[in-house]
Amino acid sequence: MKRFVFMALHAGCWPVREQCRLLAVSPSGYYAWRKRTPATAEPALAAWQVAAQRVFTTHAGRYGQRRLRAQLRREGHAVGRQRLRGWLSASGLHTLCTRSSTRPPRTTQADPQAVAAANKLASWPASTAPNQIWVGDITYLALATGN
Repeated sequence: MKRFVFMALHAGCWPVREQCRLLAVSPSGYYAWRKRTPATAEPALAAWQVAAQRVFTTHAGRYGQRRLRAQLRREGHAVGRQRLRGWLSASGLHTLCTRSSTRPPRTTQADPQAVAAANKLASWPASTAPNQIWVGDITYLALATGN
């Protein structure tokens, strides 16, 4: 807070309330800042960062922010989601996507013996007005045989 530092340096010359009004800060914020103990600088590399780097490389970059955070918590490191995301971004670590994003996954196996139905609509004459030809698909109906 550079404004609060300026105010503390000039507290003898100017009233605090006047400085707060001119600098657009609240007096309660200034007094709360004065009561706080100075923050100690975070060590160059915190223990959770070392553990996160180890877990990330152990899993070949496939652990994203959620799984990485869960693993760190199991190991006893309390780190927030946003802090971990910021650290991953600042470190240049990007997770690998194991799924192919070029096409959607196949959920069914096509029957090679199945024969596609003939297109009967192609042999009909063209419609001249709306609502003359209707087409439907009933593949979603369950059969009695269970197929």
